[in-house]
Amino acid sequence: MNSPNHSFGSRSSISRLAAIAILVLAWLIGSVSLVAFFVPFLFAGSLNLVDLALGETAKLAWDVLLCLVFFLQHSGMIRRSYRQWSGRFIPQQYDGATYTIASGVALLLLVVLWQESAHILAAPGGILRWLLRTIYFLSIAGFAWGMLALGSFDAFGVRPIIDRLRGTESPPMPFTLRGPYRWVRHPLYSFSLLMIWACPDLTADRLLFNVLWTVWIIVGTVLEERDLVSAFGETYRDYQGKVPMLIPHNLRPTAC
Repeated sequence: MNSPNHSFGSRSSISRLAAIAILVLAWLIGSVSLVAFFVPFLFAGSLNLVDLALGETAKLAWDVLLCLVFFLQHSGMIRRSYRQWSGRFIPQQYDGATYTIASGVALLLLVVLWQESAHILAAPGGILRWLLRTIYFLSIAGFAWGMLALGSFDAFGVRPIIDRLRGTESPPMPFTLRGPYRWVRHPLYSFSLLMIWACPDLTADRLLFNVLWTVWIIVGTVLEERDLVSAFGETYRDYQGKVPMLIPHNLRPTAC
């Protein structure tokens, strides 16, 4: 018969293995989904990986459904009411990682199952095409700049798991004002919007995608502002008064 201490040690080992598995899965799915979305999909449009043999109207309806699935998952799981409900089943330190896994799966489904329309609305060549491509790559660099400016930004929500495995506690994320955050309050969203609209080949499905994601990003930014005001109070309100939300007002950055 196993001793109580041996049983406790076994449970502890299993719990540690589960934590490591969730951490690795979040990193893997999060990384693959973001790369698949930002590099081939936003750059070139539909990858045409799966042909569902739908008509033009049905293709657009299907693409709308894929967007709504991602929007509902992405926005729903971040709500406080959902976290209170999920907290009855999932320990708090796994919130960020499970959110990343679910978001990554939803995003990969969108990339893989997206249906391309045969209707080409615009396909500029020459200087305009190269200009749009240049904007895309500069936006990629700007997005990376924004990530680096955050310093301790936990992109995949795995820091609480790492802290738990190490037996440490991470300090709350500080309010920072550096890099592109001196020009706009949400540079990651600004650069994402530029990437979304920088694809020169505008098909009916791509226009639909651009419009839906632009609206969703703007609405999501406004809602996120409420959380930031709640977290940082007057410090963030002062920041709101000095720095625009998504579109810079001038070339000079706000003084730190």
